[in-house]
Amino acid sequence: MATGQINVSVENIFPLIKKFLYSDHEIFLRELISNGTDATLKLKHLTSIGEAKVEYGNPILEVKIDKEGKKLHIIDQGLGMTADEVEKYINQIAFSGAEEFLEKYKDSAKDSGIIGHFGLGFYSAFMVASKVEIITKSYKDEPAAHWICDGSPEFTLEPADKTTRGTEIILHIAEDSLEFLEEYKIKELLNRYNKFMPVPIKFGTRKEKIEQKKGEFVESENKDEIFTEVEVDNIINNPNPAWTKQPTELTDADYKDFYREVYPMQFEEPLFHIHLNVDYPFNLTGILYFPKLGSDLQIQKDKIQLYQNQVYVTDNVEGIVPEFLTMLKGVIDSPDIPLNVSRSGLQADGAVKKISNYITRKVADKLKSLFTENREDFEQKWNDIKIVLEYGMLSEDKFYEKAGAFVLYPTVDNKYFTLEELKENLKENQTDKDGKLVVLYAGNKEAQHSYIEIAKEKGYEVLLLDSPIISHLIQKIEGDNKDLTFVRVDSDHIDNLIKKEETTISKLSDTEKESLKASLETYIPKAYTVQLEALDSNAAPFIITQPEFMRRMKEMSQSGGGGMFGMGNMPEMYNLVVNTNSDLASNILNTEDKTTQEGLVKQALDLAKLSQNLLKGEELTAFVKRSFDLIK
Repeated sequence: MATGQINVSVENIFPLIKKFLYSDHEIFLRELISNGTDATLKLKHLTSIGEAKVEYGNPILEVKIDKEGKKLHIIDQGLGMTADEVEKYINQIAFSGAEEFLEKYKDSAKDSGIIGHFGLGFYSAFMVASKVEIITKSYKDEPAAHWICDGSPEFTLEPADKTTRGTEIILHIAEDSLEFLEEYKIKELLNRYNKFMPVPIKFGTRKEKIEQKKGEFVESENKDEIFTEVEVDNIINNPNPAWTKQPTELTDADYKDFYREVYPMQFEEPLFHIHLNVDYPFNLTGILYFPKLGSDLQIQKDKIQLYQNQVYVTDNVEGIVPEFLTMLKGVIDSPDIPLNVSRSGLQADGAVKKISNYITRKVADKLKSLFTENREDFEQKWNDIKIVLEYGMLSEDKFYEKAGAFVLYPTVDNKYFTLEELKENLKENQTDKDGKLVVLYAGNKEAQHSYIEIAKEKGYEVLLLDSPIISHLIQKIEGDNKDLTFVRVDSDHIDNLIKKEETTISKLSDTEKESLKASLETYIPKAYTVQLEALDSNAAPFIITQPEFMRRMKEMSQSGGGGMFGMGNMPEMYNLVVNTNSDLASNILNTEDKTTQEGLVKQALDLAKLSQNLLKGEELTAFVKRSFDLIK
């Protein structure tokens, strides 16, 4: 038996490990299983190149709880270690274990996906254990070794009587970590971190019914005679998840099944998926899903999961996945993403930016192909995905450049145009006298119904743009298309929105108009700017509009990231367009009784407010009473 001190530069490294190295104690299990997986995959590689003269077989990892003995066992059937290797890799905290292996076999191991951190990963065991044992036998023909350490720098190393290849790690769980002896807790951790590990992981057994084969098939009504119950290993992981396969091997049903495997509590089907697969200039695989999103930027409960060689790392993928795509779901796996020592945080790195750019490009390419292959289907899904795409256009220039090919602008009549189609279809009818194309849009089909109808009577198309960030987006589009302007259909009278050469002549003289304006301003609240317009005599006498610029800046301020400082808190401002050619305007002007005149103005203003859904509370009650009095 050998005893000695672990070669550490700090007097006692274990309290430091426990306190600082790992922010989350739970990950000890992930690290130990990762080491066991590495040892198994290394053996697979060595047998495949003839370096290890042993049978690889069908190795598994096993996790066992010994509640009475307060022990947790992690057992693998991998490489194993000789006593010298234990001395080297464990006692010298050899971070370089995996690197040394890669260096030695780098030419043949390049593509075998072996990345492991012997050493620190193992020492995470001391976060939950008061004593750790390793019983290990190498694939080489050498005696087994037994290493014991109680969390101080002293250890013992002695021969063991283990006869099978591999390593068993025994954790004597500390009093402050007894939760890790509970079956539900270990099950939860295995399910979170090791669900897709590349080596089967056994955790207990389960009962399974199998068909009996007794020579001839048993024909019986009694199911117990046909089926028998047997105890089988409970394998808790799927070692070959969908993202590790080629897209050609998978059907739509496979992709949907995998979605349910990753998100068992999601009951809605995803709209479509994007399979990522790149090996240069970095390694990245994964599957992203577009879930149904609607118009709100709600925080996603189930996020994209990041894996490193099938080991779960985090669902905080900020930096790797462009921000606008964090609303998606799915899995990304890359051995090239640099992680800090506890694998729980990203390090700033050039590769990460490249990965983010690649994902942006891949998503844009997929959207374009979906649009091209089945436009009708894409249009039907538009309202469920638009918020992601609109956000992407605002936040990622590379995505914005490609988005013109598939981003849609729907009309109130459910027609869909790309920006180029919009320009082509609208230019003849909706170009104003200054040669500018005016794109009319509504934010709410019901609330702006009367304005939409007036525009449609003129033969104009009206878009329905109702996402919370639309003001930001149209501002950006206008900046890049100087010959185009977006105006909401209720921001002015239709003849002012798209100004043509012809002008309607006013029935009233300039003096009469001044007199009318003065009378109106006596009764109209300050929030309304009176605007006299000579319109068609059949047009509404009073129309409330909201100036495009002020309203847009206010909306941008409220939804963040733009608009003028403090505009989000400004009171609402409205224009009151009064049609000087209407009979009502003449009546108001010619009524000498001030009470009657005030009654006409108030009734007309309330009707205009009612059409804009602005008449509420006390004012609405008074209006209803006044209206009944008029028809008594």
